[in-house]
Amino acid sequence: MWVVKIGGSLAKDPGLMSWLDLIGSLGGGRVVIVPGGSIYADSARKAQAEWRFDDVVAHNMAVLGMGQFAFMLQGLCPDLVMAANERELERAVHSGRVALWMPLELLRREADELTNWDVTSDSLALWLANRLNAERLILVKSCPLPDDTDFDELAAAGIVDRRFPALAAEAAYPVNLLERTKLPLMRELLLE
Repeated sequence: MWVVKIGGSLAKDPGLMSWLDLIGSLGGGRVVIVPGGSIYADSARKAQAEWRFDDVVAHNMAVLGMGQFAFMLQGLCPDLVMAANERELERAVHSGRVALWMPLELLRREADELTNWDVTSDSLALWLANRLNAERLILVKSCPLPDDTDFDELAAAGIVDRRFPALAAEAAYPVNLLERTKLPLMRELLLE
């Protein structure tokens, strides 16, 4: 099983449909999509900066933002199977479909290692990939990516979150970042 995180920055990208079409046509029975936070998580950041509420509230708002982007993705590609937990995700993939994670299980009442801005949907995709014993994690990004995938440098540049390098170092599977223009490479990977 692969986990493919579609960055929320693709929410306004005309290429988003091409990514969904490709994953929908070649990823059935293999792919779980993790939605980024998109403009919805950005709104949580802005609201917290203005109102100074705690990180648990901001985390929950950002998770709900991921959920909003998930609804958008399913609206664009109705064949995606929305799933809220590991069992539902596995059931969707085992039935030959592409699963779309609705991350409501990440809502929290108390602070934990996930409830701060060092963790974004990038690290949450890693968290899910670990729980699913994934074979691969791919993050689809809209920004230009350097050829070298040193995760510490990517975190310092703001391309991935600050927690991502440590989590990626523990991954027992390939972790790839693909720029949104690398759709042909994604096709090759799915056809391997």
